[in-house]
Amino acid sequence: MSAVYEKVKGVLVDKFGVEESEVSMEASFEDLDLDSLDLVEFALAAEEELGVRISDEEAEQLETLADTVKLLEEKGAQA
Repeated sequence: MSAVYEKVKGVLVDKFGVEESEVSMEASFEDLDLDSLDLVEFALAAEEELGVRISDEEAEQLETLADTVKLLEEKGAQA
């Protein structure tokens, strides 16, 4: 897995209490029991952790961890 994925996974486990075994590239935020407020907080945490800005419009389009990792890598996330 990519370094960006590992950072995103760490944010989910450390800050949102998601079980590590539940985190996969195919997992949706719904699968991980994250609601819309959690997604806003997740985007902010990911921005801080990876040094990239995620707009509200971009965040609304994210459905899976694969979508998130792809966006972050395209934005040049520093893992």
